Amino acid sequence: NSKSPRKIEWPSYTLNQINDIMDTLHFIRTEVDKVHTPKVHRSVGRPPIDDGKRAKAILFIELMKLPERKAEGWIVLIGHHLGIDERIDDRVIGQAYKKREVIAILQQVFENNKSCDGEMGGDGTGLEISRKENYESTKKKKEYMTSIVDSREIVQAFDTSGTQECVIMHELVKEVTKELKKDINKLTKKAKITLDSGFVDKKLAQLIEDSGMVPFIFPKKINVLKSDGSPGWKRMLMDLIKDVQAWLREYHIRSHTESFHSSFKRIFGIVTKRLDNTIYTQVLARVIHNNRRKTSYFSRVTT
Repeated sequence: NSKSPRKIEWPSYTLNQINDIMDTLHFIRTEVDKVHTPKVHRSVGRPPIDDGKRAKAILFIELMKLPERKAEGWIVLIGHHLGIDERIDDRVIGQAYKKREVIAILQQVFENNKSCDGEMGGDGTGLEISRKENYESTKKKKEYMTSIVDSREIVQAFDTSGTQECVIMHELVKEVTKELKKDINKLTKKAKITLDSGFVDKKLAQLIEDSGMVPFIFPKKINVLKSDGSPGWKRMLMDLIKDVQAWLREYHIRSHTESFHSSFKRIFGIVTKRLDNTIYTQVLARVIHNNRRKTSYFSRVTT
């Protein structure tokens, strides 16, 4: 039976779009101010631009998808909404992407504004650095992102170093474990991580199980039950053999990771930075905005 198209309430949609930009500007200002206190400069001469204001500028740029020169003008116009009361030169903004103090502020904002429902999936994806690259048939991307997201597509951990995805997944699992241990209920409810066959690794399956989570790694045809010192791997395959459909229903949560990567690249566009640390900062700012939007949406749905 064909479903009738869902009616769009355009007035509500328009109001939501208006409120979203207002909410985001408020979010940028308040969340950065929570984790950063401006330093008092007593030296003679013009004081340097505060690192917190640089972090706010980066979040604003990645929200609006602006080049740094245009961003300088926009910040002059609406900077007071962000808590920026002076002009920030476009070169200062560009340098902020590789400033360790600024990155530390953004990392803390990221950590403070993520939650997890315990149902997670992981995957990797190429990050396009040009429109030409986006349409090329080759899958060899210069930049690569590996991430773990929950069923609401809220990012729990990610990496842009270019390290092979199965190798870096070990580190991402450890990051997620640290966060889940802060809320033991997430682990007692059998938190899980679902991964495709690109992450077939017996030690990774054991690491996930040792962390208090249930691994769902889709096996390859050549895989066998032999544990080779990783009993978690054998237990995972035995669960698959006992009830294939039930196992696959659990595994299906991984599709949210692919959905996230698709929407993330569609919404924020190509990566415009070129240095490894600046690429990380750009992706980090975009991830913060993704998590804020997803959190805001699901908080409204559940109320």
